[in-house]
Amino acid sequence: MNNVFAYIRRKLSVRVSLWVVMFAAIIFIAALGFLFYQSREAVRQEAISRATQILDKTSLRVEGILNRVEVATGMTEWLVQRHPNVADSMFVYSRGMLLNNPDFYNCSIAFEPYYFKDQGRYFSAYSKHSGDTIRTLQGGSDNYQYFFMDWYLMPSLLDHPCWTEPYMDLDAPTNTSEMVTSYCMAIKNKEGNMIGVINTSLSLSWLSQTIQAVKPYPNSYSIMVGRGGTYFVHPDSTKITRQTIFTQTMEQPDTALTALGHAMQRGEEGIKQMNIGGEDSYVFYKPLGKTGCSMAIVCPESDIFGGFDRLRRTVMTIVFVGLLLMLYFFIRIITRELSPLRRLAREAETIASGQFDTQLPDLNRTDEIGQLSHSFGNMQQSLVRYIEELKDTTAQKASIENELQVASGIQMSMLPSKFPNREGLDMYASMAPAKEVGGDLYNYLLKDDSLYFCLGDVSGKGVPASLFMAQVTRLFRTLANQQMVPADICTHMNEALSGDENPTNMFVTLFVGLVDLQTGHLSFCNAGHNPPVIGGGEHHGDFLNMLPNFPIGVLSGLQFQGEEVDNIKGRPLFIYTDGLNEAENRQFEQFGEDLLLNILRNTHFDTARQVVETLAAEVERHRDGADPNDDLTMMCLRIS
Repeated sequence: MNNVFAYIRRKLSVRVSLWVVMFAAIIFIAALGFLFYQSREAVRQEAISRATQILDKTSLRVEGILNRVEVATGMTEWLVQRHPNVADSMFVYSRGMLLNNPDFYNCSIAFEPYYFKDQGRYFSAYSKHSGDTIRTLQGGSDNYQYFFMDWYLMPSLLDHPCWTEPYMDLDAPTNTSEMVTSYCMAIKNKEGNMIGVINTSLSLSWLSQTIQAVKPYPNSYSIMVGRGGTYFVHPDSTKITRQTIFTQTMEQPDTALTALGHAMQRGEEGIKQMNIGGEDSYVFYKPLGKTGCSMAIVCPESDIFGGFDRLRRTVMTIVFVGLLLMLYFFIRIITRELSPLRRLAREAETIASGQFDTQLPDLNRTDEIGQLSHSFGNMQQSLVRYIEELKDTTAQKASIENELQVASGIQMSMLPSKFPNREGLDMYASMAPAKEVGGDLYNYLLKDDSLYFCLGDVSGKGVPASLFMAQVTRLFRTLANQQMVPADICTHMNEALSGDENPTNMFVTLFVGLVDLQTGHLSFCNAGHNPPVIGGGEHHGDFLNMLPNFPIGVLSGLQFQGEEVDNIKGRPLFIYTDGLNEAENRQFEQFGEDLLLNILRNTHFDTARQVVETLAAEVERHRDGADPNDDLTMMCLRIS
């Protein structure tokens, strides 16, 4: 698999062809998906219409049969009432019912006990189809007391004709039985008293065959249920009258099947999409008139959408093969068109290896590849010239870097690397330039018990700042040797570095201090520099209050004012440049004065070096890999 991906990444023709085929596939899939969706909906609507029409026709046919039973029974009841006392006529009427209606199973005209006294207690003119003949006999006996049968009792109890639930009709002479459903109508005399019942039956097996003969699809089937949900018609004959539509839901709960059963019981008409026997199907159901029964046609989706699914698979196969052929031909065509480009790439690799005099092929083309070849020729010539210039520039840059390294070494040698080793005095300072050379400075001069020190920040960076810093450092040591106070040192330095003496208008912020190591008395002058942090006392780790002064070199003729602190013994003094509090991280967030004070307040000032190195580490952690944006110089002084 990795080799395949590597091959695709390496071959432009394959990648371009894949992109083209992929977009074509997306368009085909979108178009065919919409077409298939619309077609499936059309097939679904056609199936619904087809099944609904068949259901309507079947229900009309069944209702016609049932209505014919009811009408024929009513006509027979009218004939019986014309000759209610002629027993032999009842056999004629019963037999005539079946002769005129060959699809009726049987007909029974039964009378009340001892209605015909000469016939005994039982008299029932019973006719039944037996093959191609009609058999007529007198029914009723002590073994079959029809007075207590549902078909005889229901018309009297309900006081109107009715259909019975299916029951088993036993034929004693032939020892056969048949499941039937009967239409029962009471026979009444002129006084309105019931004298008997006419019972006309239909065979459930015949009714089932009649209903099942109509199929909208090869695997579809019909069912019919009674008022209680009992199956009267079902493709599985073992379920007829023995199970209800709810039987299966008792073992495996099925809310959809239960809802269908209740809907059919309520005599509703509709369509449901559900899973029956593990197969998705559409069920179309409808009530059967006044019988209380309901029938349904079950159509599996595989039948409804079988032809559609076969067409869809065929079309998708054709599209898939077509896309593969498209990919193949695109790869061949694009590979042929890009062959000059591959040749040009090989020559470009030769040039990239350093053979700049390689002759590029003349493709004699005016298209984009020809333009690219011409551009490569121009680039080759420009590259030769550029490399020659780059060699000169690299040599000059190396010379400048060497000079900067020398300048950096000279600058760092101008700053003290060793500090006074005197009892009661702890002093340390460091300077880290942002570039090879910087504009920050620090220095000190120890004369007897007097310690002069300074720390400053020259405007700008790089070589100009380092040269200006060298002047400041030289002037400080010269003036400190004359034992001037800090304010006079700043005043004289300002005169020497401003006006015509400073054509570049550079300036320096400077803190100059003089401390008496015996008394701890501090004299200082701040020339526009950041306020130092002083420790000890009630305000440990606070900024030192100072008078504002201009930076040195800004304006000539200024008189700088000095300040004093009576005693700084035991009170460490921390001086720094703005490369500390303005140090930025990758998100350009500054280190800040609040964090500076918080760190110093929690530092015990064990040694001056420990303080400086702690702050340097915190700044490095804050930068989090970001390049320094300014020189960083720090000094810590402690007199015990």
